[in-house]
Amino acid sequence: MAESMVTVQNLSKSYGDFSAVRSISFDLRRGEIFGLLGPNGAGKTTTLECLEGIRRADAGSLSILGVDPGKDPLKLRNLIGVQLQTSGLPPEMTVDEALKLFSAYHGVAPRFDLLDRLGLKEKRKAQYRSLSVGLQRRLTLALAIAHHPPVLFLDEPTAGLDVGSRVELHTLMEELKEQGVSILLATHDMAEAEKLSDRVAILLGGKIVTTGIPREITATGSGLTKVSVSTEQSILLHSPVALPGVQQQNQKEDYAIYFTTDPGATVSSLLETIKQKEDKLIDLRVERPSLEERFLEITQNGEKA
Repeated sequence: MAESMVTVQNLSKSYGDFSAVRSISFDLRRGEIFGLLGPNGAGKTTTLECLEGIRRADAGSLSILGVDPGKDPLKLRNLIGVQLQTSGLPPEMTVDEALKLFSAYHGVAPRFDLLDRLGLKEKRKAQYRSLSVGLQRRLTLALAIAHHPPVLFLDEPTAGLDVGSRVELHTLMEELKEQGVSILLATHDMAEAEKLSDRVAILLGGKIVTTGIPREITATGSGLTKVSVSTEQSILLHSPVALPGVQQQNQKEDYAIYFTTDPGATVSSLLETIKQKEDKLIDLRVERPSLEERFLEITQNGEKA
């Protein structure tokens, strides 16, 4: 098993009578992207803030490469890179000034190459307040990784980014992972988490309800495979048919959609039905449940997976 860079054991944090995080435990391994998923108010940001030394945990233990973030902030600052949902940078500060300031704080030379990589080359003299939301988030990412931290905390890193910027960020995250950087990713974007994460934990009401490899988590749900089919005459939309293994079915636009326990038998029967009704197949898709569908199943049920 890979070395644990971050260890969280029985972390709890409350605000008055509200328990934001309730005795959660997980670890982040070297060269791993770990997705921390959950709806608003689940406890994702509170967990990150405790790890970043911004908040003190009420109970439990935290360790980042042997450093307790609540007790030794000086040792912590060069071990982690942080991209928060809001940066707190002065509105008048320019992109260049921000990079120089953060680099000086960490005792490293300014990484102007990151500005080029993240599409900020032409904005180096621009003030922070003049940047779009997407450009502001690119800048905060550059500041987070400028000192080559071994551990990176990203809180909704792609919020407000256009498609091109998202792809660039994903590529950069994969490169950092290959270099051995450990990334804790808090996100609402299930497709992003499924694509990038080696493991994920789903938070619900301040508790972790399931942890594991995305494919394993999707396999522990209802076990239904999604079969979507579109035909030339849309005969399946107008004349519903009984199919083997199908537990649920609905329609979306030009597609008849079936959720089945036996995709092979379902597809075989579908093709035979289309042929018998003298219709013509346009598109047929067989998909395993996505992490987003499993996430919705867990959060709607509110039960431990």
